[in-house]
Amino acid sequence: MSEQPAAQRRSQDWFGGVGVQGFVHRAWVRSRGVPADHFDGRPVIGICNTWSDLTSCNSHFRELAQHVREGILEAGGVPMEFPVISTGETLTRPTAMLLRNLASMDVEETLRANPLDGVVLMMGCDKTTPGLMMGAASVNLPTIGLSAGPMLNGSFRGRSFGIKDAWELGADVRAGRATIADVEEAESCLNRTVGVCNVMGTGSTMAAMVEALGVGLPDNAAIPAVDARRRVLARMVGRRIVDMVRERLTLDKVLTRTAFENAIKVNAAIGGSTNAVIHLTAIARRMEVPLDIEDWHTLGQEIPTLVNVQPSGRYLMQEFHEAGGLPVVIREMCEAGMLDGDALTVTGRTLADNNAGAVCHRRDVIFSPAEPFMSHSGIAVLRGNLCPEGAVIKPSAADPRLLKHRGPAVVFEDAADLNARVDDPELEIDAGSVMVLKNCGPQGYPGMPELGMMPIPAKLLAQGVTDMVRISDARMSGTSYGTVVLHVSPEAAAGGVLGAVRDGDLIELDVAARSLELLVSDEEIAARQADGAARESKPTRGYSKLYVDSVNQAHEGCDLDFLVGMTGSTIPPNQH
Repeated sequence: MSEQPAAQRRSQDWFGGVGVQGFVHRAWVRSRGVPADHFDGRPVIGICNTWSDLTSCNSHFRELAQHVREGILEAGGVPMEFPVISTGETLTRPTAMLLRNLASMDVEETLRANPLDGVVLMMGCDKTTPGLMMGAASVNLPTIGLSAGPMLNGSFRGRSFGIKDAWELGADVRAGRATIADVEEAESCLNRTVGVCNVMGTGSTMAAMVEALGVGLPDNAAIPAVDARRRVLARMVGRRIVDMVRERLTLDKVLTRTAFENAIKVNAAIGGSTNAVIHLTAIARRMEVPLDIEDWHTLGQEIPTLVNVQPSGRYLMQEFHEAGGLPVVIREMCEAGMLDGDALTVTGRTLADNNAGAVCHRRDVIFSPAEPFMSHSGIAVLRGNLCPEGAVIKPSAADPRLLKHRGPAVVFEDAADLNARVDDPELEIDAGSVMVLKNCGPQGYPGMPELGMMPIPAKLLAQGVTDMVRISDARMSGTSYGTVVLHVSPEAAAGGVLGAVRDGDLIELDVAARSLELLVSDEEIAARQADGAARESKPTRGYSKLYVDSVNQAHEGCDLDFLVGMTGSTIPPNQH
């Protein structure tokens, strides 16, 4: 790629001017002790930092940003760190997903409004990754991603302990097989370092997507947050973004249709989170790259699961990294013809070249395409009268016996109804029932919370039931598991058929046939929808109102309708 002349760099519109305009811009930056030669046309690099005490996954970013800064300086660039909203799924109410699009707006407007030639996106807890990627995509500067990395393995009573194990312990408490004292002991054993969840949850999945898309350096996905190699990676990210500016390697050259196809296939191979469907769709639509929910079927259906990591498997992210990490998966998929290895990445090299030297150290953690961990893909797309615009399920995390099932519906009208009745001993439900949760989609909650993995009723847990078919317009955490149908579209609050389901209705799930049907006549469904009771009023002010009035449905990525597309980095002339 050709070298960009310094005078043509975007930052020179601010710092390269003569007279009062240039004087003012340079003078204000000089107040921080910046030397004069930093305005001589050197690449000015934004460090977009989602550090926050409220987002524990990202709480080491102050230190990590310093390593990025040193890398930028070493490569002859000028670092400019700035904060954006940081949303952590563990603390944010009602859900961090409500604020993902707000984070994208924060990033987009900050990048466009300031003298930046390129940007490093520091992202960890799961919504910060797509939020930052979406905002950067709409601006289209040279961009590179740096993820938080997973926390180290938990350790509980002599064994490794992950988020999936914590969910199982919680179920044991509700079933009477464990005590609150057990939970309190486990509390200090689970999250013993900073970093994203130590399983293939949405945080690690999206870090893997950054790497598979070619927007992150090799090993971005799995180096633990506290590992010194994550600090080295941060410094190399800082160095590389400076050269990307010089090479004019903008995001649109990396985030191509081919890159998204590769990412969908990698997600299947790692048993990645269902949330990736929504997030990749939203990012692609910002880049104006055609991507549809059906692509997850056509591209991912033949891809086997290669990674034996929770929640689909046994091990945790620390073992995945020690076994060779995502570079091994990518190399072997390229060699098997499953990926397009010629896709360009932020290194300036191809995806295949980046990962050519990867070596697998543990075949019980990373399996080969010839002898996969599971033969079926990580995510299946369902269609039927209950989800005309689609729904998703993760077969690798489900009980195989339930992937074809017919049962009567037990309906919960919303999250409050679920919480009030799920453990009622009088609830009419058995292991063959289908649990249905309404009004938890993008508009209905609002924000589409991670409530799709409805808790199995306590009385069934006590009988030894470990999985049931569960259907909703909500999402679920990537750390979750079970025969859980999610993202039913259109959602109940938008007039979807899900809103017409009643107790006792037969529902038929057939994952092999990619089918989800409500066994009720079209006439009866239409009559029920016509008689449906109105939901309580929508938000009337603030961002929540903006969100509900503008949000797209799950199959469209849950973006705000007016944010879809690429605006670019140019400031309109009348706004200079």
